[in-house]
Amino acid sequence: MSANIRKAAVAGMFYPDDPAQLRTMVDGFLKQVPVKGRAPKAIIVPHAGYQFSGPVAASAYAQLAPLRERIHRVVLLGPSHRVPLRGIAAPTSDFFETPLGNIEVEQDTLASLQSLPQVGYLDSPHQLEHSLEVHLPFLQSVFDRFTLVPLVVGEASPEEVAEVLEILWGGDETLVVISSDLSHYHSYPVARELDSNTTRNIETLDYHHIGYDDACGRNPVNGLLYLARKRGLKVTTLDLRNSGDTAGPRDRVVGYGAYALTEKTA
Repeated sequence: MSANIRKAAVAGMFYPDDPAQLRTMVDGFLKQVPVKGRAPKAIIVPHAGYQFSGPVAASAYAQLAPLRERIHRVVLLGPSHRVPLRGIAAPTSDFFETPLGNIEVEQDTLASLQSLPQVGYLDSPHQLEHSLEVHLPFLQSVFDRFTLVPLVVGEASPEEVAEVLEILWGGDETLVVISSDLSHYHSYPVARELDSNTTRNIETLDYHHIGYDDACGRNPVNGLLYLARKRGLKVTTLDLRNSGDTAGPRDRVVGYGAYALTEKTA
């Protein structure tokens, strides 16, 4: 029986579809970022085209270098851009494809989540969704081998998302990745003010005040912040820019932030 593979949907658009070119680009982003501080348990990273948000995303992915041999499982949550969705969608795919190869999906783990009322199998939100896909080449570049638990989040409360993350939290072998851009299509100075406010809310784990206009991935972000408050995690802002800083005009910009969440030392 042939494997069920979720084909790459935005290769050649959001990032290069040529494997050598893609690896060179990602490695180039990563090499520009110093590794500092404790390695994170979770990261919040943007998901635009690489020319726009790649350098910002790299500021988080570079911090994972010390975990290269330790991480074997990545829990990846992002928002649904194309399919209206209530709850959290799991794919039936056995693998997710990128130009750098296929990544095995932990179907046993996804099956175990089906007892939760907010989680169900639905492939349509995954089929063309870029919010998860754009992170996969970065993950394939920083880790030798890992399995994936991919979930697209629609309308879901912080408590509903946190309940899923708690089950998937695991130990030192598991990394949690939350995909979100920040404000959309404001002028450069307005975006900087809005994104600074959102960043303060992320740093203080204030999931009550991150709304629809603040972050397109607010639902997975707020679920992580809810759990981070419960578990006593600390947030560090690694980068905060927008498309006007990276590769676009400054009249209508999209905000990008990268954040690391670390667990308290014993």
